[in-house]
Amino acid sequence: FKKQVGFVDHQITSFNEFIDARLQKIIDEIGEIELETPELAEFRIKLGKVRIPKPGIKEADGAWRKITPIEARIRDLTYSSPIYVEMVPVINGVEQESQEVKLGELPVMVKSKLCMLDGMSEEELVENGEDPNDPGGYFIINGTERVIVMVEEVLYNRPVIETKGEGQAARINSEASGFVQRHLIERKGGIITISFANLKKMPIVVLMRALGLETDREIIEAISTKPQELEEIYFNLYEFDIKTAEDAKEHIGNNLRIPQKEYRDKRVNDILDKYLLPHLGQDKKVRREKALYLAKVVRKLIRLGLEHIEEQDIDHYGNKRLRQVSDFMEILFRSILLGKYGLVSRIVYSYQKLVKRGKMPAIKSIVESDYLTKRIISHMATGQWVGGRTGVCQRLERTNYVRTVAHLRNIISPLSSAQEHFEARALHATHWGRLCCEETPEGVNIGLRKYLAVFAVISMAASEKDRSFVLDMIKKESGENAIFMDGRVVGTTERPELLVSRIREKRRNGLLGSHTSVVWVPEFEEVHVNTDSGRLQRPLIIVEN
Repeated sequence: FKKQVGFVDHQITSFNEFIDARLQKIIDEIGEIELETPELAEFRIKLGKVRIPKPGIKEADGAWRKITPIEARIRDLTYSSPIYVEMVPVINGVEQESQEVKLGELPVMVKSKLCMLDGMSEEELVENGEDPNDPGGYFIINGTERVIVMVEEVLYNRPVIETKGEGQAARINSEASGFVQRHLIERKGGIITISFANLKKMPIVVLMRALGLETDREIIEAISTKPQELEEIYFNLYEFDIKTAEDAKEHIGNNLRIPQKEYRDKRVNDILDKYLLPHLGQDKKVRREKALYLAKVVRKLIRLGLEHIEEQDIDHYGNKRLRQVSDFMEILFRSILLGKYGLVSRIVYSYQKLVKRGKMPAIKSIVESDYLTKRIISHMATGQWVGGRTGVCQRLERTNYVRTVAHLRNIISPLSSAQEHFEARALHATHWGRLCCEETPEGVNIGLRKYLAVFAVISMAASEKDRSFVLDMIKKESGENAIFMDGRVVGTTERPELLVSRIREKRRNGLLGSHTSVVWVPEFEEVHVNTDSGRLQRPLIIVEN
């Protein structure tokens, strides 16, 4: 296992994924930067491919040369690589010659793809002053070794249903490109309401009407057709006398308390498209899909209220995801590039400043390559992350080899250690084979700091090929039971058990990647297919008969 996978493989794989896919994705999301010019000429900069060479350093005399981790440690340097982005100036719709511009420096993880030590033999490592047994998986910032520790979070994009006092509640944290919107759907005294963005306790039937389920019949069929559950839905429908989508939008608008009508209508549409369940899409086209998704959640709430199903356990490890290096780096990059005083807005500003003096600046001179570097290093050196989190990046423990490896396999829970979260600290049955059942500190942090079990693996996001392979299998099915894939409804099936066993068979025969999980949940009448990253998995030996 140590030779094939390695004990800190999750850190390294995650960082490699960030370099290969996520960095380019963030740059593609920016797409182009519009610059204002005093003349009527239109001037934009199109962003292209990202290129990251091996780590190096600029010496005092201006020479650039490659460095090894040991030199960075001894001379108190940051082990980092420059990020080059291809920029194409577009003037009046005509593309000019492209240039490579340095955005800044990215700290490099030791033993990752970019590292000088990648692929060296033991003898070469010793020649370069490295310990051949050193696991890697950490960064070197100003000469100190720092680790980004994994954090467990409650699942995104999927409802977690629980009993709350008298009523029932479902929580959905819906996430789209780094932006998380929280939703709370409650059922109290039979009436079901939803709260999110700045809508407070909006009746769910009104929202579903606004999303395009116009008739009572559509709403009822979307939720349920069982007699007991029908009564619940009728109760909700008759409580609010709203018959059309227009009336529903009016109702939502009145709830927002905005006097001007034009502004109010625009705001209502924004709420329906941008803020409601953004992971399903932020477009007018997906409104119906959102309504059907809500219907499924409402059905679960009604069933929990009528005691047909049990509440979901928030400490179940299937309802948790691990945030890894790539997730944290992505959040950081997004905020530094696209934030309020981010790099993009600084580029626009410094261009305007120079144009006002009557110069036509070169692209290289308006990109401050220093800004990005300084921000990243300061966040990684202090451990304070975007979004007010502290202790994300910690100093690597070097007491002995075991402590080092353990620190790289540490998992922290975001709950505060001051409160008694009794259930969260307890050992859960689903920790078996995934987390070490014994290693946890005594004292206030007991049960909140955990360590990976020796053979635990963390899933990476499945490839596009795998996803489309599964989707093709799902498309052939149809029936009563919904099929969810990463929190969106992708199809229905008549024979869920058969479908699940067929997907599993394909996975075990190696036609599908091992990072796709599928499960049939009989009490919700749903099949869940998961292909996202950060699921903690354990090795199993499959025995037949």
